[in-house]
Amino acid sequence: MPSPTQLLLTWYDQNKRDLPWRRDKDPYHIWLSEIMLQQTRVEAVKGYYARFLALFPDVQALADASTEDVLKAWEGLGYYSRARNLHKAAKEVTDKWQGHFPDTYDGLLSLPGVGPYTAGAIASIAFDRAVPAIDGNVYRVMSRFQGVREDIAAPSVQKTIRQEVVQLLNTHRPGDLNQALMELGATVCTPTSPKCDSCPWQSLCDAFSEGDMEQLPVHEKKKPPKIIPMAVGMVTYNRKILVSKRNQKMLQGMYVFTLLEDETRPEVCQDLLNEMGLRCSFVKKLGEGRHVFTHRVWEMEYLHFELSELPEDAVLSSMNAFLADASQLAALPIPSAMKEACNHAMKLIGREKNGKS
Repeated sequence: MPSPTQLLLTWYDQNKRDLPWRRDKDPYHIWLSEIMLQQTRVEAVKGYYARFLALFPDVQALADASTEDVLKAWEGLGYYSRARNLHKAAKEVTDKWQGHFPDTYDGLLSLPGVGPYTAGAIASIAFDRAVPAIDGNVYRVMSRFQGVREDIAAPSVQKTIRQEVVQLLNTHRPGDLNQALMELGATVCTPTSPKCDSCPWQSLCDAFSEGDMEQLPVHEKKKPPKIIPMAVGMVTYNRKILVSKRNQKMLQGMYVFTLLEDETRPEVCQDLLNEMGLRCSFVKKLGEGRHVFTHRVWEMEYLHFELSELPEDAVLSSMNAFLADASQLAALPIPSAMKEACNHAMKLIGREKNGKS
């Protein structure tokens, strides 16, 4: 009887999706796709991947780009630390590794933003290194296949699964084996309603034999994200709007409007803005929005304020801010959390003087 590895690779050869980053073994392409695919659906990544490569066709082009250009190209993908680390890693590859990606797991792991999974994926797919690449799909597949009924987040459980994958990698095709495991999890061994009749491992799967596929893997309940009320101040002056470049870890390097955390009452927000040196008055409420981050949720109120005078340079400098016109705003890297606010901003400042849009 064929081994589990043989069964899986045969299935993969017959059923793998035609994805643009699978068409060659260029480590730059594989690295870029793996970073983009973190926390993001394959269908959403395809367009970004093509556009990003058109702008930055190789690692040298990416290293030479400005941070703002990289963030702008990443706009809408979210989790912007990925883009900042991508840029840092490109510079490191060009400076430290003479433009060639390190071809070992440890070398790849040393790059900014590259964790155990991504290092394993690049090492195995681009360089045929027999190292595992274990993501959520693989944990799910292996927990069902092996019948693991303990918390999948427990280090001891993850170590056991890693050892099992290493055993499967005893093949001349480690990159394909890793991709086959991920593909099985993405297309067949899905979180709900797994397609067990299409699975090459059905006859060997512990969870299938026990009938508890959808109960595995076991996850301990996580804390719900923290709800944060947030006023988004749309502070305008003479058909321009105030934008600030974020220094905080969340959304670092992206541009946002004037944010006031834990306060949404217009009259209180106006007082806070005046205390900051922004002489303004409240005009009207523009709407509400909501954005879910991993550990927090912004419940936003979009509030329009109008400046009575230009802020002093020292005030703008302290806020890392400037007044942007419509064309400048369109060129800035704006996070997804500010997308609706940006639409409001364009309506406020983007109209022609005769009132036409």
